[in-house]
Amino acid sequence: MCFAPVLTMSEAAEHPHNVARNTFIEIAGAVQPAPAPRFSRTTVPKPGAPAHVGSHSREVLTKWGIKNIDDLMARGVVKELSS
Repeated sequence: MCFAPVLTMSEAAEHPHNVARNTFIEIAGAVQPAPAPRFSRTTVPKPGAPAHVGSHSREVLTKWGIKNIDDLMARGVVKELSS
């Protein structure tokens, strides 16, 4: 049973307590919870924008030991970001 109001994500991001604590940050146009934990004397760098879909496909599949990467891409199973 809730004993306090439940806020939506947008309401939580705008709540005075969360604003004062910098609980939410904006990255690449998306408001999201800031990295945790946060300590008063330790600064944490702001995360960068996420990678574009397909920008690391070949690298990740290679690390996973996948052998038929070219075939998967040719069949459209996996996409690779065009440069």
